[in-house]
Amino acid sequence: MDSLRKTSLVAGGFYLLTFVSIPTLTLYAPIREADYILGGTPDTPVVVGGVLEVIVALACIGTAIALYPVLKRQGEARALGFVAARVLEAAGIFIGVASILTLVALRRAGAEPDALVTGRTLVAFYDSVFLLSQALLPAVNALLLGTLLYQSRLVPRILPLLGLAGAPLLVASDLGTLFGAWDRLSPVAAVAALPIAVWEFSLGVYLVVKGFRPSPVTAGAVEPRPVQDAAV
Repeated sequence: MDSLRKTSLVAGGFYLLTFVSIPTLTLYAPIREADYILGGTPDTPVVVGGVLEVIVALACIGTAIALYPVLKRQGEARALGFVAARVLEAAGIFIGVASILTLVALRRAGAEPDALVTGRTLVAFYDSVFLLSQALLPAVNALLLGTLLYQSRLVPRILPLLGLAGAPLLVASDLGTLFGAWDRLSPVAAVAALPIAVWEFSLGVYLVVKGFRPSPVTAGAVEPRPVQDAAV
């Protein structure tokens, strides 16, 4: 297995790993109850959701680091921008998880009724951070990575086109949420996020199954195999 194939496997695996947080839609459901901070329901699902999001944050950074040595051959500035955007996305995820774990800690400490406002504030803060880190930044990532992959032809062009088409839809959805046209968890927001989700999942599958396509970008990037001396 050459170095490029290893890179595609690692990058694809990290991309697929970013989907482990899908269950958080259900796991975080209890925190949206008005009196969650005072309730007696188990908080284990919420903690599990936080752990899954931490895994996603680390996987986000992993995708950028794994792809950078290849992407910089096509455009170093955009490749660096992709790394920076991914790291910023991961930082936002960590901040969001910290707010959720703070809510759980207050609950376990026996919060009084006057903490209800604090609980709702922490949930609102998480939603705001999510809107910026896990909704807006994926659109930025799609534009940066999509143009690099489209120009380099490292993968079939239909894949980056899907990401490039989904980016403006996601931004429009985020703006609608920001101005109160619909909720972050509304069907409209879910449909708008679908192209980006399909783009990232398809890219992960392709990189794991097929690897990079032959391209001038990868010329000379494969490590030569050692040649054994012929027996005398």
